[in-house]
Amino acid sequence: MATKPYIIALEEHYYDAEVKQHFRGLDAVAAAHVVDRLDDVGALRLREMDEAGIDMQVLSHSMPGLQKIDAETAVPLARRANDRLAETVRAYPDRFAGFAALPTADPKAAADELERTVTRHGFKGAMINGLTEGRFLDDKRFWPVFERAAALDVPLYMHPAVPHPGVIDAYHKDYAEKHPGILRAAWGFTVETATQGIRLVLSGVFDAYPGLKIVLGHMGEGLPFYLWRISHGLRGSTGAKSFRDIFCEHFWITTSGFFSNPALICCVMEMGIDHILFSVDYPFVDNMPGAKWTETLPLCAEDKEKLLSGNARRLLKL
Repeated sequence: MATKPYIIALEEHYYDAEVKQHFRGLDAVAAAHVVDRLDDVGALRLREMDEAGIDMQVLSHSMPGLQKIDAETAVPLARRANDRLAETVRAYPDRFAGFAALPTADPKAAADELERTVTRHGFKGAMINGLTEGRFLDDKRFWPVFERAAALDVPLYMHPAVPHPGVIDAYHKDYAEKHPGILRAAWGFTVETATQGIRLVLSGVFDAYPGLKIVLGHMGEGLPFYLWRISHGLRGSTGAKSFRDIFCEHFWITTSGFFSNPALICCVMEMGIDHILFSVDYPFVDNMPGAKWTETLPLCAEDKEKLLSGNARRLLKL
């Protein structure tokens, strides 16, 4: 009988009760069973992990996290929320690891909080949800966060949030009421987060911090499919390295909420298996479809092991 593979899921969300109090309408965005699971970091979550054969989740605060909270409020709130996440990880050290929530409205404080959570709590990096004060993270005011992440040798996971209001008005308003998913997983999330990835490459932040590592979910928000065309369109303007070279060196991608063999094979052919990691996107996506997908992956045994846990162990030093 074949031995069950060890599975690490990298983009798995929860709500901190105190952070949740700062937002309205979260229950309207997510179905009741999703909200129940976001609120749970104990028995229910562990049972559903066991049922699907998922050995470890890297927990991260669901969108919008702290990115929509003002600096004065977010800085002490981040500390409290991250300390509570650390308690959860300590309670289940074989089942959970943590990504920090960062108060990006104060970039210096965000960098300090990243360092505190990594050095004190053993967090594996941080997750950042969308824009901060309407700005993409490549804005130089946020570069202290990138500098610190590179110095600590931990990745930053760029997660989507609802697009900028101006983008919604120009691109989506005609269909958003009837098809609210267009603002989120169906398209809005992808376009905004892929744009963030492109802007990071063009900003020069990887020249400034050569060790910087970025993670994108949802099969890289579509960017692996476009790598050749983007590189061709930007030829001559990105210096000695092409866009594709920079992206493939500094970005890792996950399978969160995207269980497609053709998409996976595209990503493997463009980026190589070493930069692709398994994720579910729990509880917005159920564990079981992702787990079932892993049983028939079109990969050799060595590459399957890398996808399901090996790459995560190396990237996150698990």
